[in-house]
Amino acid sequence: MTIKAYGTYGADKPLEPMEITRRAPGPHDVQIDIAYCGICHSDLHQARAEWAGTQWPCVPGHEIVGRVSAVGAHVSGFRAGDLVGIGCIVDSCRHCPDCEDGLENYCDGMVGTYNSPTDDPPGHTLGGYSQRIVVHERYVLRIKHPEEQLAAVAPLLCAGITTYSPLRHWNAGPGKKVGVVGIGGLGHMGIKLAHAMGAHVVAFTTSESKREDAKALGADEVVVSRNPDEMAAHAKSFDFILNTVAAPHDLDAFLVLLKRDGTMALVGAPATPHPSPNVFNLITKRRAIAGSMIGGIPETQEMLDFCAEHGIVSDIELICADAINGAYERMLKGDVKYRFVIDAASLGA
Repeated sequence: MTIKAYGTYGADKPLEPMEITRRAPGPHDVQIDIAYCGICHSDLHQARAEWAGTQWPCVPGHEIVGRVSAVGAHVSGFRAGDLVGIGCIVDSCRHCPDCEDGLENYCDGMVGTYNSPTDDPPGHTLGGYSQRIVVHERYVLRIKHPEEQLAAVAPLLCAGITTYSPLRHWNAGPGKKVGVVGIGGLGHMGIKLAHAMGAHVVAFTTSESKREDAKALGADEVVVSRNPDEMAAHAKSFDFILNTVAAPHDLDAFLVLLKRDGTMALVGAPATPHPSPNVFNLITKRRAIAGSMIGGIPETQEMLDFCAEHGIVSDIELICADAINGAYERMLKGDVKYRFVIDAASLGA
C-alpha cells in the first residue's frame, strides 16, 4: 500500500512530503494507523548523516502511537481498535541470548524502526513520520494511558525507556540519591521517573532559569553545574547519576560526586567524543562509567505500564508535519519543553 510520509533524500536537504510503500500484513503482523510520532534528537542526527550509514530516502520516527487497523491471521494478542505503540525496534534475530532474555535492544541483529535493512521496499526501514506502519506482533506495545494523553505518550517509546531502563538496572528507588544531568527531552523524563520510583532526585542544569522547572518536574534539589560551590556541596554523595547530555562535556565534574561504588550511566549520544575522564577519579572510589541504550520489549512494556499507573507522560509541543524542519532547528537550540510530537493527521492535509 502507498501512504504519505515526511522524509529527506539527502543530508543537506530538508524533510519534505513523499509517498512510501508499506507491506500488507503477514500472518504475525499488526497494521497500525499512526496518530502521533515524537521527534527524537536521533532523528536529526540520522537525517543529516551525522551518524554513519544513513540510507535514502530517510523517513525518521521511532516514537509511534496509534490504533490497530488490521492484524494477521495468527495474531492473538491484538485486535483492530487497540491503542498501541512502536518504539525503536521492529525486528531482531529472536534466538540469540539477548533476544531470549527480552533484551532485543542489544541483539546484533536488531532492526531499527528506520534506517535498518529490510526486505520491504526500498530495502531499509522507514519510520513513523508517516500515516501507517506494519510490524511483527512481538514488537508491538500496548498502551494503557487514557486516549486523550496519547500524543504525550509517544515520546515514552524512546525518551521514556532510554531513561527508565538505566534507572531500573541500577536500582533507583527509596534510600538512593540519584542525579539527572541535563533537563531536556531525556532529562525531564529521567526526573519524573526517578521521582516516581521514590529516589531522592537532584537535577543538574547549566541554566539558572531551569531551576524552578526542574523542581516542578519532581526534582528534590537542583544544582547549577557551572556553580563550583553548588557542585562541591554534593561531593561523594550520589549512588547513581543519569547523564542525558548529548554534547561532549567534562565527565570528571560529575564523577567526583559519586560515592564509592557509584555509577554514572551515559544515555546521551554526542556526535563527537567526550574528553577522556581522569582515571584516578574512577579507581580511587571504585566508581564506574557505564552506557545504556533504550530497553527490550518486555522492559518497554513495563515502563509504559509504570507510567500509566503513575500518570507520567512527556511534556510536549504538538506540531503539524510541515513544521518539522523548523522543529529540528529549534531542537538544536534547546527551544522546546521538552519534546516535539507530530500530529500524523496533518500528513494527509
